[in-house]
Amino acid sequence: MLLSDLQKRGIAALSSLYSPQEARSIVLMLCAFLYGTNSYTAIVEPGYTVKETEPFDQAMQRLTAGEPIQYVLGECSFCDYTFRVTRDVLIPRPETEMLCREAVALAARLTRMRAAYGKDAEPVRVLDLCTGSGCIAWTLALSVPGIRVTGVDVSPAALEVAESQPFKTELKEKGALRPVFLQADVLDPNADIPGGPFDVILSNPPYICDSEKAQMRPNVLDYEPSLALFVPDEDPLCFYRAIASQASRLLAPGGGGMVEINETLGGDTAAVFRAAGFAEVEVRKDFAEKPRFVTFRGLA
Repeated sequence: MLLSDLQKRGIAALSSLYSPQEARSIVLMLCAFLYGTNSYTAIVEPGYTVKETEPFDQAMQRLTAGEPIQYVLGECSFCDYTFRVTRDVLIPRPETEMLCREAVALAARLTRMRAAYGKDAEPVRVLDLCTGSGCIAWTLALSVPGIRVTGVDVSPAALEVAESQPFKTELKEKGALRPVFLQADVLDPNADIPGGPFDVILSNPPYICDSEKAQMRPNVLDYEPSLALFVPDEDPLCFYRAIASQASRLLAPGGGGMVEINETLGGDTAAVFRAAGFAEVEVRKDFAEKPRFVTFRGLA
């Protein structure tokens, strides 16, 4: 079958679930994964033929049922790395890449400042709470070689995914240190989180209110883990209070942190960190100009 015809068939099959642009993007991703094609292959090679269409058809059955393409492929691109993903972890989002860029800049700056101490320099330590797939932890570790990163999650299944990320080659090439992943419940005030004090504390915790489920697409609601998504309407800031509490005892002097937030609760989330005594608490916007992050510095 001609690649162009296969792609048209796939796009048409997804038309009831996605916009034409989204459907095309999904089909192109699938073809690239299965056949090694590019987005322009069918255009520059109109006679390009696909001999084995069964893998495509099997994947399309899952896609037309609403399953996200990242779970179908078992991988997701994030911060120029390819991460393993399963239904035990959230699919990394572009907004979280912004958090990583800010955190990488901070960790790199702290590393440069300590370079003057030579071999006696203390490594920069980073804590990623609610690590999920480990996309934040791994991105920091690979982007700033030499820093020590700890990722924490309550879910054993999520930690298995984080541990299994395929970056052995990158670690060796960059001289980076493998993140350490630990099971702990951030909501437990007595949770044992060794490895600190930490210079940078990050988190993309659950922050979608239960009442917001009705506004969500089925491909998110029916497939991504609710444990990593939702918080009760009566206490939507529970994770941020817990993170602020953990940070108050685990953040090193002069350190800083950043958390991803519910866009409707920016001011309320910032107030949690101010009430915990942190300095320079700010609400930051994402690329869509929506409140998406709260940053904070050490205790005032």
